[in-house]
Amino acid sequence: MKIALVSMPWPLFNRPSVQLGVLKGYLRFRFPEIEVKTFHPYLALARDLGYQDYLRICDSSWLSESLGAGLLFPEKRSSARKLYLRLARREGLDRDYEELLKKIEGTLSRYLDHIPWEEFSLVGFSVCLNQLTLSLWAARRLKQRFPRLLIAFGGALCAEDLGRSLLEVFPFIDVVINREGERPLAALVEALRKGQAPKDLPGIFYRNGKKIDGGGEEVLSPEEIPSPIYEDYFRELSTLPPERRFFPVIPLEASRGCWWGRCHFCNLNLQWHGYRRRPLEKVLKDIRIHARAGLLDFAFMDNCLDRAEALKLFEELSRDGRDYRIFAELRAVYSAEEYRRMRRGGLYWVQIGIEALSTSLLRRLGKGTTAMANVAAMRHCEEAGLELSANLICHFPGSTEEEIAETLSALDYVFPFRPLTTVSFWLGYGSPVFHRPQDFGLKRLYPHPHYRYLFPEEILKRLVPLSWAYSGDRRRSQKLWQPVIKKVKNWQKVWTRLREKHGPLLTFREGGDFLLIRQVTPEGRILHHRLKGPSRRIYLFLTEPRDLRTLREAFPSVSEEALRAFLKDLHRKRLIFREGERFIALAIRPAG
Repeated sequence: MKIALVSMPWPLFNRPSVQLGVLKGYLRFRFPEIEVKTFHPYLALARDLGYQDYLRICDSSWLSESLGAGLLFPEKRSSARKLYLRLARREGLDRDYEELLKKIEGTLSRYLDHIPWEEFSLVGFSVCLNQLTLSLWAARRLKQRFPRLLIAFGGALCAEDLGRSLLEVFPFIDVVINREGERPLAALVEALRKGQAPKDLPGIFYRNGKKIDGGGEEVLSPEEIPSPIYEDYFRELSTLPPERRFFPVIPLEASRGCWWGRCHFCNLNLQWHGYRRRPLEKVLKDIRIHARAGLLDFAFMDNCLDRAEALKLFEELSRDGRDYRIFAELRAVYSAEEYRRMRRGGLYWVQIGIEALSTSLLRRLGKGTTAMANVAAMRHCEEAGLELSANLICHFPGSTEEEIAETLSALDYVFPFRPLTTVSFWLGYGSPVFHRPQDFGLKRLYPHPHYRYLFPEEILKRLVPLSWAYSGDRRRSQKLWQPVIKKVKNWQKVWTRLREKHGPLLTFREGGDFLLIRQVTPEGRILHHRLKGPSRRIYLFLTEPRDLRTLREAFPSVSEEALRAFLKDLHRKRLIFREGERFIALAIRPAG
């Protein structure tokens, strides 16, 4: 018995599929006698399209799906092309749609035709963001040529009603795995071994006459979450021409779910139930096994690393004597010293859910943080030498003029740091906003209009999609957020130019009993400031957020009047950020 697991375009090409890797790891543990092969056709497609164009496409979900839809539904090719043309310009993609489709179809057809599908009993497609239409195209193609081949779908785009509707609409799909996949897939394999029909299996949707039955979920314990096996990806990578090869980034899991789990806009836990943290020794073992094999770049796929475990993890890795480069998603809850410690352990790229620079907006987003905490995170990442990636959510329902004003003001103070990226609020199936639209002022939910470019009307009527639109205050919100979007675009442009010319834009140097501060303004002027005596000590004390009361207790010899005057002057010069009676110094002491 042989099992095939497939990940269609458009994941990032420079990393193996963590979904296929952990499924293979689990099946190998449960059924060591069964051969499980994983296939990554996106790697071949990236090779043929060119890595830069592939990245431009995979960076946009709608752009990706417009190409798959052109193959899946020939009758929708004209409308899918219209959507492609609109989006390709934004991504800087200058490729003819028809030629691109021809290239995609040719590469993927050759890849699939090279595999002896008649040897396999089951083919499982991992279907996550950007992968729906090409997974459907490939599954239909296989079913037409190998009618007896059992085809299963699973992944984030197959959870709950999303997966149930896929099974209702597309007859070439035999079963859909709901939510977490390891145990249901193992149960499906066991049923096939015994010659049983894939019915009444936990965590699996199946057809029962004209009805769709099944579902439920099967959740692994933290100890059961398997180590991924990526041998097939490495084998495919080795077949690339020497000039096209690269050292891949290795995806890993330290946990599943989110330990915070209260963001109102988020549906990233659609596939997971509860929060589970893998034993630290297993995570370290995964990293060190790959390091011994000659790889040093890793990416944690976790929604958010646990704070205490993250500090322990990077403390352990700092003792390895290796130049790791690791990506992780974190919350804005760490001190400057903790970021530096994690940097020494190999943290290199970090994504933090900044989302807003207004505390009242953060409260309505359910973030559990403040503007002050977010500014501190941006400052500390800059100081530690971490490459921060973070978004600013625009157009969240109910945004107020006061929140826009707070955001615009805060942008003046975070100018020295790596710019944020503005993203429009996205209403995803399964998010708290989706389930409680009335609580956020939404009047009517309906599938995102872009789906009309991709799917025939009769299919779209029955399909439960991932992305939704709504009636509410959208026009007002779009107008309200325009100044923020414009200001961030200018920030990105000016910051990049000045950073390339001058290096870090707001720094200090320690002089023992004085500080020298160098400030590059948005206009390109270079200002110098010297702080001596108590002024120096107060500024250093403010490299973490402090309130006025704490400052007065720490510096009793400085009168409140003098302290307030000093803070007011620093704030006017944009050397500190202030929120209410809390303050933080913005200048950083660069590493090295």
